[in-house]
Amino acid sequence: MTPTKIAEQFEVGGQLASIRPTGSGNVNDTYLAVFRTHFSEERIIVQRVNSHVFSQPEWIMENMSILMNHCHKQLQAENDVADRIWQLPRIVPCKSGQDFFIDKEGQYWRALTLIASATSYDVAQSAEHSFEVGTVLGQFHRLISGMNPLSLRDTLPGFHETPRYLEQYDKTIQTGDAQELLEGSMEVRNLHRFIEERREFAGTLQSALDKGELRLRLIHGDPKVSNVMIDDDTAKGTAIIDLDTAKPGLIHYDFGDALRSLCNRAGEETQELGKVVFDLDLCEAFVRGYVAYAKEFLTRNDMEYLYDSIRLITFELGLRFFQDHLAGNVYFKVKSPEQNLHRAMVQFRLCESIETRKRKIQEVIHQVLRENGCNVDDDASCITK
Repeated sequence: MTPTKIAEQFEVGGQLASIRPTGSGNVNDTYLAVFRTHFSEERIIVQRVNSHVFSQPEWIMENMSILMNHCHKQLQAENDVADRIWQLPRIVPCKSGQDFFIDKEGQYWRALTLIASATSYDVAQSAEHSFEVGTVLGQFHRLISGMNPLSLRDTLPGFHETPRYLEQYDKTIQTGDAQELLEGSMEVRNLHRFIEERREFAGTLQSALDKGELRLRLIHGDPKVSNVMIDDDTAKGTAIIDLDTAKPGLIHYDFGDALRSLCNRAGEETQELGKVVFDLDLCEAFVRGYVAYAKEFLTRNDMEYLYDSIRLITFELGLRFFQDHLAGNVYFKVKSPEQNLHRAMVQFRLCESIETRKRKIQEVIHQVLRENGCNVDDDASCITK
């Protein structure tokens, strides 16, 4: 079925006026659909859920429904004391009443309300923008911090568990195609060496979880800068979108991934590796925004692993891009055969930059925590001043 026919399956007032591709995601196909009557207009987001990535798309919709209902109720209850109008998309049901539509090919489609009069950006625009991204993620984590992590299904088992990606990589690197790439490319050999030098570090967060130092909570799963909406009128963060990957996990996955995407001003797709640097000013601004809301639930152990999360998640994404390149580009969407290879090079360069700035990043994090009443010197959690 065409995107036009798909969009017409959802319960929206008026007639479909237009539909076009939108967004820069690497997984789902996303469209903006515009419906009009003689006196009004409504815009929705229509997406095909990638069943190669999400083997049970119906679980995603179940998770989204639970999460959105919880957040909407809490936002409504706190509306009178909020400093802004916080938003979160809602599911647009099909005309059949279901939360999703299955086409003749068995593909799952869903529709969500559009966060209007707001913009997302692929790269950080300023320190103020970075602060707002941190604020939105901290608010989202706060809203869901009281939920039972097992209330959502684990739609991506092993997601962000770096040792598992390393195991997958080890299997891929032994294949004939991967060995041929390894033997024929200096770039491939350099990336392989980069991974081997950091192999022991890969289990840092998982080991902390296994030892009980960290605990499972609900997370967003993909809080990159482009998934945070900024209000066009106030320049304040208003929503976090793309909740496909919401699931039980470590908040460190989100914290590290947000800073990974935010603090590289050159962006994930840059062709100029020399410009890939971890920006400390953007980092500090984000941490200030995040901790202002996250201080309610952060523990001493949570604080201890914040730097490690930034380094690890950056390394992990580079590993995943590189593994996908060696496997023939089966996970991430690409426009050229070498795109995932270059994406890996960008992430590994960023990882090196994070490593060289370890002391300064830790100083920034600890200073902000102290300013927000968090005692980083004992086992107490943060206490609001």
